[in-house]
Amino acid sequence: MFYWLAEFADGGGIFNLFRYITVRAGGAFVTALVFGFLFGRPLIDLLRRKQGKGQPIRDDGPQSHLSKAGTPTMGGLLILSALMVSTLLWARLDNPFVWIVILVTLAFGLIGFADDYAKVTKQNTKGVSGKLRMGLGLLIAALASYAASMFHPAALTDQLAFPFFKDALLDLGIFFVPFGMVVIVGAANAVNLTDGLDGLAIMPVMIAGGTLGIIAYVVGNSNFTEYLGVHFVPGTGDLLVFTAALFGAGLGFLWYNAPPAAVFMGDTGSLALGGALGAIAVCTKHEIVLAIVGGLFVVEALSVIIQVLYYKRTKKRIFLMAPIHHHFEKKGWAEPQIVIRFWIISVILALIGLATLKVR
Repeated sequence: MFYWLAEFADGGGIFNLFRYITVRAGGAFVTALVFGFLFGRPLIDLLRRKQGKGQPIRDDGPQSHLSKAGTPTMGGLLILSALMVSTLLWARLDNPFVWIVILVTLAFGLIGFADDYAKVTKQNTKGVSGKLRMGLGLLIAALASYAASMFHPAALTDQLAFPFFKDALLDLGIFFVPFGMVVIVGAANAVNLTDGLDGLAIMPVMIAGGTLGIIAYVVGNSNFTEYLGVHFVPGTGDLLVFTAALFGAGLGFLWYNAPPAAVFMGDTGSLALGGALGAIAVCTKHEIVLAIVGGLFVVEALSVIIQVLYYKRTKKRIFLMAPIHHHFEKKGWAEPQIVIRFWIISVILALIGLATLKVR
């Protein structure tokens, strides 16, 4: 919205600053952060009054989690509210990639909200049917992937780009949409699985989002793409505004989610943010890089898949408990120890992901 104030600048004046993506990204970050600080406590108090007993705690989980009983969930509403308000204020609203990511985020957020609501009202950990969640997620991802392909440059339409290789492209053809579905739904569910300890998911999401935002800014600028030898995707630069808002909203939420958490993100936040990361990766043609930057989420998801498949085959477990962060809890690691070490891993993976822009 603020971008249109630049129309009054006529080539000069302070409003002309709103033409610059970096300025608007900074504004989005500050807006989301302030929003989180202002409305975080009132929202948490409201959720506590409405939910009563809060999020149900798994009986088969680590015993230390039983002390978290009564903590409200759906804290993702704070993140999404700050994220949406900031993005709508500071991003270019005539940019199709911005709307693709916004709509994916909101749609997955609604799925997560329905799941959280079912858990709270029924006071069990089952929530909405897994098949229904997966079906709706795949439908949303299919529409988003198809829309993204419509706005990609002709030379990149339905193509899969490879990191570290300057001109390597694989024509997926009709399989691009199914591939995009796997990326978006996989990212949403991987972040959801990671969200099991106070502050564990939100910081890696912020790190991955910030990294993808830098990548989006680079691939949306022809000067940078020519210099670095990466594929130019016009219009993706404004996704930096979205990711900056995500970072600010994440910090605002982390203020209340740091151990001991005053509120849980819930599926409302984890599914929405994971879906957003997947959508950004599809829009920027950096799907494989997402697997690097979000490597922590990949490991968390793989630990569950491996555990389930191995148990079905042998009736034995590889991990003491899945996802893998619970395995370390069972081994005696303190929760803050796990969280901070996983944050460190996320930073390392983000740096490797950024290196793909230069190493070609």
